[in-house]
Amino acid sequence: MSTAATEPYERLLEAYARLVIRIGANVQVGQRVEIRGLPEQAAVARALAAEAYRVGASHVTIDYADPHLQRAQVEHAPEDMLGFVRPSQIDAVRAWNEDRPAIITLTGNPLPELMDGLDPARLAASQPVALLREVFPLMMSGTVAWTMVAAPTPGWAASIGVEDVARLWDAVAHAMRLDEDDPVQAWRDHIAKLKARRDILNARGFDAVRYRGPGTDVTLGLSPSSRWAAATLESADGVEFAPNMPTEEVYFSPDWRRAEGHVRTTAPFFLPGMGTVVEDLAIGLHDGTIVGATAARGEEAVRAQLDSVARAKHLGEVSIVDGDSRVRETGLLFKDVLYDENVGSHIAWGNGFAFAWENGIEMTPEQRIESGLNQSGTHVDIVVGSPEVQIEGIGADGSVVPIVEGNEFVLRDA
Repeated sequence: MSTAATEPYERLLEAYARLVIRIGANVQVGQRVEIRGLPEQAAVARALAAEAYRVGASHVTIDYADPHLQRAQVEHAPEDMLGFVRPSQIDAVRAWNEDRPAIITLTGNPLPELMDGLDPARLAASQPVALLREVFPLMMSGTVAWTMVAAPTPGWAASIGVEDVARLWDAVAHAMRLDEDDPVQAWRDHIAKLKARRDILNARGFDAVRYRGPGTDVTLGLSPSSRWAAATLESADGVEFAPNMPTEEVYFSPDWRRAEGHVRTTAPFFLPGMGTVVEDLAIGLHDGTIVGATAARGEEAVRAQLDSVARAKHLGEVSIVDGDSRVRETGLLFKDVLYDENVGSHIAWGNGFAFAWENGIEMTPEQRIESGLNQSGTHVDIVVGSPEVQIEGIGADGSVVPIVEGNEFVLRDA
């Protein structure tokens, strides 16, 4: 490839790295940075590392995980060694309490069919749940600043049916607002819009929200401790960061005991850790528990995860995304949770957010569960919104107020 041909890509990659490091992870002078990705994502990882050093990071590491190793484990490892985590791995995560690194995780699976044909039960058992139990509380409590961003690769592009990685980069650039004259300011404006919606919802003090549409009619209860959140979080050191880039949502963690009804997904999704695309999933919920799950594709993998991960059958997130979504405007199915959850409103089974719960950070996991905040070793977002799905807020007095109509956020200040 000629130098002239690579220059636009290089400029885009540099702009991408600036946005992720300065807005996403918001790396501070003297801070350590950990970047986590796959070998195929090395180009993005290296660009992020270079930019982190430019803004003053003290030390940057790139931790590459090879999914071929996971496949080999599922195929050949002894049953009792599936999902094994070394004590040194747990110690390294616990050390985050002391040095407070910025954690950057790369998404966008370059090998989406690699796990095809594996035993779903063994695949589910291969998840490093013991490690995730250490990682989730530190991230959800704000102990460390962290962000998740995508890394375009030829394999990811091919898996979603776009002609080449340049087309995928175009879509990512649009979703990330890199096509704006000043992407950093565009993100600041976008963050302000989402926070304004968050504030309106919190001021309303709804007791529950209801999603109604084809295949979906579910009521999801808030706790008095639930707090709507959006766009950014603040670390224990007072650093504001954007955990998901892109993000188009406002969301809360429900009282896990208060979910009643049924939902049907309106977009396929890639089941994290299981290497499986799930299509046309329908689940039933009763007394806060998923009581049934069927799917046109990926049903066995969903059931395996729900049955194998503690408290996966309870909800941890309820989210609103309207038709303004930049991700939706691309018209692509990315087969990546970070992007596909931003296509439309969604719910998630698994772990809830301590930062979105009054006094949640100070609670133990057991106290969170007792108060209504689910805690689990997984968190899986499924899109249930569309222009046909209406979202309503329900007051403690039974009053009903439209929140989203025809895919437009219509709620205003009371």
